[in-house]
Amino acid sequence: MYCKEAYWVLAYVNDIWRNMESTIILFADDCVIYRKIINNAYMEKFQKDLQRLGEWVFENEMKINPSKSKAVPFTRARVKDPLHYSLMGTLIPEASSCKYLGIILRSDLSLADRVNYAVKKAWKALHFTMRILKRVIVIQKV
Repeated sequence: MYCKEAYWVLAYVNDIWRNMESTIILFADDCVIYRKIINNAYMEKFQKDLQRLGEWVFENEMKINPSKSKAVPFTRARVKDPLHYSLMGTLIPEASSCKYLGIILRSDLSLADRVNYAVKKAWKALHFTMRILKRVIVIQKV
């Protein structure tokens, strides 16, 4: 069994890569665009790709929410140049981390946020299990 709507959407976004030099990853309704930045010329090329993405959105009468976008520079460098990327006239805010498909990605490439998130979820599950076990033990004693 297949979904006609899914094929329609795939055909609709199939040309999003047209004229792009940066890499684009699509998953469901998420779109990630990235590029290795070596110097200012690469930054300008990336901004040009963001402009092309905005043009594609306009041409295809789609909607995109630039305020949900984040610019995250993945580097281990101590001194980072500020990023000034914009999409459809809206400045994309710079962030030190982002969550993509349930994984927290930090700009310094460390796993601290991911580990903290996993530990927090484990503690929640443990406390939930303990509450259930306490109720079961109380019921068995009565």
